[in-house]
Amino acid sequence: MNVILANWPLFLDGFWQTIKIGIVTLIASTVIGFVLGTLAMVRPWWVRALVKVYVEFLRGVPLIVNIFFVFFGAPLLGLPLSPYGAVVLGLSLWGGANGAEIVRGGLQAVPRHQSQSARALGLKEWEIFWFILLPQALRGILPAFAGLLTLLIQSTTLGALVGVSEMLAMGRLVVERTTVMEGSDPAFQVYTFVLVAYFLLCSALTWCTRRWERRLGAVGARRRLLGGGNAPAI
Repeated sequence: MNVILANWPLFLDGFWQTIKIGIVTLIASTVIGFVLGTLAMVRPWWVRALVKVYVEFLRGVPLIVNIFFVFFGAPLLGLPLSPYGAVVLGLSLWGGANGAEIVRGGLQAVPRHQSQSARALGLKEWEIFWFILLPQALRGILPAFAGLLTLLIQSTTLGALVGVSEMLAMGRLVVERTTVMEGSDPAFQVYTFVLVAYFLLCSALTWCTRRWERRLGAVGARRRLLGGGNAPAI
């Protein structure tokens, strides 16, 4: 425990870097996922084809390879990225591709007669999506999306491979420095601390998404009750 307290500023800095990468990645992946997942449902075939190519390509590439590709490939295209930017971009592109497939599946799971009935009532396409399809699809999307977001948080550790000073990188630095300067190996204590920190971070994210999922279920139940059981489950 002494080694943790003695190097607390380093761990705190690494944890902050992990939080920054995680927040930006989660927001970007969610936006990309919902935009592309929605575009995968539109009528023009070429739009669906482009989305499918993007999704299948990114889903077929290992995440670590994608991060290396962005980190080393971006400068060749005249886009010099910092290690932080390369990790965020690599994680966001990969997470967005997987998120798009989750969103597409959730939207397709909504019974088709819901949108057909809405069109018969004269609702516009954006109204059908926003008020009919999306609220019902969210309850099916959230559990899978929560798993994806947790995986992205865990994958921030890959930033250590391209020089990002996140939690795992700081833990490795503490182990190496303590071993050289004091002659003792604190690897077990340090990596146990890192493990617990990631567990608490991912658990908090899972708790938030489950709470939101229960809230959506409660709202849907109230609306069905008020609608006499005939209203769409939103």
